[in-house]
Amino acid sequence: MVNASPSAPPQARVLLASNRGPISFTVEDDGTLTPRRGGGGLVSGLSAIGDEIESVWVCAALTEGDRAATRQGKLGDPSVRMLDIDAGTFARAYNGIANSTLWFVHHLIYNTPTTPVFGSSFRREWASYEAYNRAFAEALAEAAAPGATVLVQDYHLSLTPRLLRELRPDLRIGHFSHTPWAPPDYYRLLPDDIARDVLVGILGADRAGFLTRRWASAFADCCETVLGAEVDRSALTVTHEGRTTRLGVHPLGADGDFLRERAHRPDVDSRLAALREAVGDRRTVVRVDRTELSKNIVRGLHAYRHLLHTRPEWLDRVVHIAFAYPSRHDLPEYREYTASVLRVAQEINDEFGTPDWQPVLLAVDDDFARSLAAYRLADVALVNPIRDGMNLVAKELPVVSDDGCALVLSREAGAYEELGEDAVTVNPYDVIATAEALHTALTMPAAERADRCKRLAEAGTALPPSAWFLEQYRALAGDQLQE
Repeated sequence: MVNASPSAPPQARVLLASNRGPISFTVEDDGTLTPRRGGGGLVSGLSAIGDEIESVWVCAALTEGDRAATRQGKLGDPSVRMLDIDAGTFARAYNGIANSTLWFVHHLIYNTPTTPVFGSSFRREWASYEAYNRAFAEALAEAAAPGATVLVQDYHLSLTPRLLRELRPDLRIGHFSHTPWAPPDYYRLLPDDIARDVLVGILGADRAGFLTRRWASAFADCCETVLGAEVDRSALTVTHEGRTTRLGVHPLGADGDFLRERAHRPDVDSRLAALREAVGDRRTVVRVDRTELSKNIVRGLHAYRHLLHTRPEWLDRVVHIAFAYPSRHDLPEYREYTASVLRVAQEINDEFGTPDWQPVLLAVDDDFARSLAAYRLADVALVNPIRDGMNLVAKELPVVSDDGCALVLSREAGAYEELGEDAVTVNPYDVIATAEALHTALTMPAAERADRCKRLAEAGTALPPSAWFLEQYRALAGDQLQE
């Protein structure tokens, strides 16, 4: 069952579709609904369209508050169309396929001797994923004006472009992948028919966008290998069954103006004071991440422990500030991973700590103001994901750092394409080399660190969210003019 908010304006000229929307609702104890405006790049991006163009955001109702607001017609925002998708269908599509299958494939994080197992339960989940994507396609088809532009976001909605094109061939459709894309040998872990369906789904778009050329090239390689599609790598196009889809590379950047202003509000200042008191005059290695399996937090902690073992000059002279806020705790793998992060951090503190020095300051609750305070205090930023579509922390931290920080960066982060020249690069699996990289960063001369940090901040803010969104919107229009 799918119900859509009746308050959405019909016949919008620009539509954005994503799993999560710009607004969410909480059911208070007295039963009232409290709206909360979302943040992040997509919210900033959609606002860049401007009021002169009719636009609508199609999203899913994620909470009971969202569902209640949708059913009661109380969204209060005519530019939002929220879909009340059956809770079981949503859970199977979101957790079973999007986050436990497609996410795992694109981040190369399956424990392949035992997973995945594509049996009958998986097929039921896939049927829900198809229904979920169909609900979006039907809502977009209903809300779009003739010839409208539709921008579909991420792996949750990989089937939507093709389904939407079947309903509304007049539309200009874009799809954007915020994750990496798996190379063909790994991508083909998926059942053959599903591997094809995902690719053909995205190829229903006129333009498929990616964060880096590496991920765009991997997608093209999969289309060639799995579909036998014709790929023009210089023009970045894929032609399949008579249709050509252009591939775009749009490296989402940090919102520098917002970060600089937000990082100096009183709540951040108070948290910075608390951190300074805890750290004292010691150096700092800072990481801020979700407790995602791909973020490689445990190996980062092991690298820090190796640094303390092999470089005794850092004993009582450095503190690792690790803020790892919760993510997807409805999945057992994520609960187990968070437990591992907590355990290793405690082991380091037990082994090296003294009455006056706690080597690791770890927190696993979400506090944005505290994260910004850590950004400001950082001497070294540790960003060592196994694999990451972009990793905005690598771009945000140099913007906010008070005195300039050195960046230790995984070569498997999408941000490496833009930031690698001024970072200390690591193989994310190599704990010993990462420990040495931390030492290099900690001993980097202050002037060099400041110069690198300035260049990192400039590169990291080159395409802020509003510009990133408009670049895709205009690219779709430009493609149309070339046809």
